[in-house]
Amino acid sequence: MNDRAQLVSALRGIARTRPEAIEHCDLCASRIPDDHRHLLNLHERQIICVCESCWAIRSGDPELRPVGNRTVWLEGFELPDDLWADFRIPIGLAFFMHSSATGGVVALYPSPAGATESELALESWDRLVALNPALEQLDPDGEALIVNRTSDPPAFVIAPIDRCYMLVGLIKVNWQGISGGPAVKEAIAHFFEELAA
Repeated sequence: MNDRAQLVSALRGIARTRPEAIEHCDLCASRIPDDHRHLLNLHERQIICVCESCWAIRSGDPELRPVGNRTVWLEGFELPDDLWADFRIPIGLAFFMHSSATGGVVALYPSPAGATESELALESWDRLVALNPALEQLDPDGEALIVNRTSDPPAFVIAPIDRCYMLVGLIKVNWQGISGGPAVKEAIAHFFEELAA
């Protein structure tokens, strides 16, 4: 075996024995499992990975809030085209949340750079809530309404805010070219399949 072949063989051995990424609590640095809890930093609107102890101790802090824990598929959801146009969201995928930081409802839509935020006109949101009373129960900061008009039929779901930001991350990681490419479509479809499961 020549030197190059030995080097390649050694590198393959290292790659096979390389440990998987280990997640740690963002507050105390202790090791946490893959299915750990999250808190939302209200001021920075940042998702924080936490262990059970930190979640129990810190979830009542004024600047931190537990993310929501329910997923509700909204059958018969009404969103007329003219109302969607009032939201001025350039793509058919977004999530809407009550924000304590802004004191209003914001829409965030995924892009190759991450989440793009758009503050909504209150009248448009009020009209959407009047058409869909389930939105009155939306937990401020902790959960959001996801609107997916790119699927057929369109999907509407209330989901925990960490799942919404996960969707943004999936799109950012899989984006290719100008329009996103097939990997983005697959990632979005897979995300909604997992959410439904």
